[in-house]
Amino acid sequence: MTETLTSSAPASTSPAFTVPQERKIVTSIPGPRSIELQERRNAVVSSGVASVLPVYIAQANGAILVDVDGNQFIDFGAGIGVTTVGHTEASVVAAASEQLGDVIHTLFTVTPYEEYVRVAELLAEHTPGSFAKKSVLVNAGAEAVENGVKIARKYTGRRGVAVLDHAYHGRTNLTMAMNFKAAPYATGFGPLAGDVYHAPSSYPYHDGLSGADAAARTIGYLEKIIGASELACLVVEPIQGEGGFMVPADGYLNLLQEWCTANGIVFIADEIQSGMARTGKYFASEHFGLEPDLILSAKGIAGGLPLAAVTGRAEIMDSAQPGGLGGTFGGNPVACAAAVAVFEAIEANDLLAEGERIGRTLTAGLELLKAKYDVIGEIRGRGAMIAIELVQPGTGDSSKLANAAAVSHIASYAAQRGVLLLTAGTYGSVLRFLPSLAVSDALIADALAVIDDALAELAA
Repeated sequence: MTETLTSSAPASTSPAFTVPQERKIVTSIPGPRSIELQERRNAVVSSGVASVLPVYIAQANGAILVDVDGNQFIDFGAGIGVTTVGHTEASVVAAASEQLGDVIHTLFTVTPYEEYVRVAELLAEHTPGSFAKKSVLVNAGAEAVENGVKIARKYTGRRGVAVLDHAYHGRTNLTMAMNFKAAPYATGFGPLAGDVYHAPSSYPYHDGLSGADAAARTIGYLEKIIGASELACLVVEPIQGEGGFMVPADGYLNLLQEWCTANGIVFIADEIQSGMARTGKYFASEHFGLEPDLILSAKGIAGGLPLAAVTGRAEIMDSAQPGGLGGTFGGNPVACAAAVAVFEAIEANDLLAEGERIGRTLTAGLELLKAKYDVIGEIRGRGAMIAIELVQPGTGDSSKLANAAAVSHIASYAAQRGVLLLTAGTYGSVLRFLPSLAVSDALIADALAVIDDALAELAA
């Protein structure tokens, strides 16, 4: 057994938490029970299902993961943005548990139930835009993307789908074709879906373009490569996720939406990672003054249960013929009950303000690290969706060469000491911070101290 490592911050004693909110490492990472489980996994689970960190989780609460060996990790991944309201948030657990005792499944398209309707009402209320909206509920983010594209094609009578560089939209056949990065998501899985067109995006740290210039580049490319009259939709992540939390230049997205509206193109915001209070707003589109025709939700919408949605203008959503939308498990009543509780928790616990607090705390701490270590090229994001891009030290801002090795070092160093970090970026040069909104300033400070130590070791 290794020497016990614990948080330098006192554990939270709030009665809201069933697990002490502190970092604690009592074994090597992974520990002996995790190693045993990994051996069992290797015998029966496809190697195509890879894990970031092979520690097996036995319990989770708030912002802490507890593995089978008793190690406690500060979770800056939240299931890749899923447990936004916190692991095992009490009201979500209670709502799902009660629904389990009432109705688990009937299939909404056979015999409907109120919970589905209530989720659609809440989405209509909280998505941007004052126009009439309707929703369809499905199981996962990629399925929401597929349905959003399907609805846009039906509404416009067109086939073309435009996406942006550095985008990530899923692992289904269509969404693999929509992703910017092929490996590992599409390698060897072709042929991929057609009628998908990739256009340059806004990446201010690297391209240096204003929003107007970047939008002109994107629009000019699409008009030349396919033509506006052939496009059913443009699918954008207001803040890109897997691509590295890129925040576009001011005005970029607004100009794209204006172009779409002028040309009868459905403007779709993929808010699967950035939505549901993640950025200090219900949806990241609000930061940019956008009112998308369709918004895609998933991940954080049901507190950890599988649920996703396409929400948008009623006339667009109603273009699908009866029976054209739906699926066996889409809008499951237990997941819907959890989603209602998530919306209620956001309001009751003022989680939009918590997202803003986390963004301020994280950014301030990372700015101090950036001042010490020139390997940190840029800090970007909104709310509890913050990233740092790491570059080759000493090369200056003009080159900004990707430093994937530094990202790997920091993530590995932190994991050994009880901080779970996610990597991202087209070139693997981004560390992303996606904590739950339950994470305290003390836990953030403790995690940043570990990252400080990792950067110091890297610079030595």
